[in-house]
Amino acid sequence: MPQLSLDARFALIIAALAIALLFLDLTPGPGVERGRHAQGEVIDVDNSDVRVNLIVKTGAQVLTVRLLDGPHAGQQMTITNMLTGKMELDEVYAAGALVLVEYDAVDGRPAHGVARGHYRLHLQLVLIGLFVGLLLLVAGVTGLKAALSFLFAAILMWKLFFPLLLLGYAPIPTGLAMVAVITAVVTFSVGGLNRRGLATFLGSMLGVVLTCALALWFAQAFHLHGAVRPFAETLLYSGHYELQLTEIFIASVFIACSGAVMDLAMDIAASMEEIQQGNPEIGPIAHIGSGLRVGRAVVGTMTTTLLLAYSSSHVFMFMLVMAKGLPAANIANAPFVSAEILNILVGSFGLVTVAPFTALVAGALYHLPARSRKP
Repeated sequence: MPQLSLDARFALIIAALAIALLFLDLTPGPGVERGRHAQGEVIDVDNSDVRVNLIVKTGAQVLTVRLLDGPHAGQQMTITNMLTGKMELDEVYAAGALVLVEYDAVDGRPAHGVARGHYRLHLQLVLIGLFVGLLLLVAGVTGLKAALSFLFAAILMWKLFFPLLLLGYAPIPTGLAMVAVITAVVTFSVGGLNRRGLATFLGSMLGVVLTCALALWFAQAFHLHGAVRPFAETLLYSGHYELQLTEIFIASVFIACSGAVMDLAMDIAASMEEIQQGNPEIGPIAHIGSGLRVGRAVVGTMTTTLLLAYSSSHVFMFMLVMAKGLPAANIANAPFVSAEILNILVGSFGLVTVAPFTALVAGALYHLPARSRKP
């Protein structure tokens, strides 16, 4: 039986860890019972109690739903869909719609049902499958490693990071630990267990730590708190009064830019490796200089990437304040806008500095004493 390579064994370990995380349950709140979930089809709708004011709908929509899967498949139940007037939260259903139903079983019958939105899970799985297929088509084995890293990062955040925050763990150290684990998995999976992967990891972490320090300092200087984020206040009202919202906000700043930081660090580390292979006799100073020149070429577009990603996610907010005719000074000084400015610029600091960090680290790694070097 052929022996697996070191990279293949590392990938298997990551896959095993991802599967193990799926069975982990750290969600706080012992005694909270989770209902059953099933796909349901809306077969009848009663809108007699729904009130319409322009485009806003409030009141109760009564649905008759037939469950399509699960232990109660084929059975019907009545669900009251309360419309609160918040269009970003409410969903209005029509006959024939497929919905995700959460319900309890009482005396062998489905009861106490709640519609949790139009059923999208199957389409999400299709989208994930298409994404993984595209990665395999374009990048082959490297694409498979990238897909594995992507899934591992998503599972780690959902099953470990968020529950740990709810359990009261310090957000900044916990966030740094999560970023370190995800960065290690991504860089060593894609870059390999070699000097390129190590240079990418170290350069990325130096950029993330700098971003964390700047976010901590500027959040205090800007007098910002974590409640500027959507749903933060709702989380407090749900009973989690002890949460450190400001530190969670700071952690979100460096976590948000860590992916772009890894991307840039990998570009620089791969370039440094190509330069060294193309010119094995190159000296450390010239090698680092070449890496810095590559970094200059890509830094400009990467910082704009953060600007476009963050600002476009709040397009309606910016349109609203402009529609009200507020002066630019009022807009820029508002807490939620200041939080986004901090997010963009502090994240860009990490991006700009990760290029020289990675070039310096790679230069040192590729010019270790000859007895320490491996081809």
